[in-house]
Amino acid sequence: MPNTKKDQLVEILQTLKKIGEVLGSSIISRDGLTIASDLSQDIDEETFAAMSAAMQGAAETAVSELKQGNLRQIIVDAQKGKIITLSAGERAILVILAKSKINLGLVLLEMSKASGKISGVLGG
Repeated sequence: MPNTKKDQLVEILQTLKKIGEVLGSSIISRDGLTIASDLSQDIDEETFAAMSAAMQGAAETAVSELKQGNLRQIIVDAQKGKIITLSAGERAILVILAKSKINLGLVLLEMSKASGKISGVLGG
């Protein structure tokens, strides 16, 4: 059983990788700092975290200004893969990097479960 909060969070991220087609994942603070990650070494964690938080913030602002309720998730569909973000409580964002052929329904379901666990570990 993991001892620290960070160990618990990394274990949650490693579970997401078992879905298949997930290249890496990260839990970041809303201000763009890495809380925990399971990314390959060729990805700059700081840049990944900062860009993901900026993307989440811009999308939340757009959704709010257009009076569309709360943001559920962001899916960036690029030529070589997907970036998917999901809120993980008030303080964190769960972000995954996936292959383009990932089963979106399955990954969103698993991300939703992981988000709840992350929120619990971080205390809301």
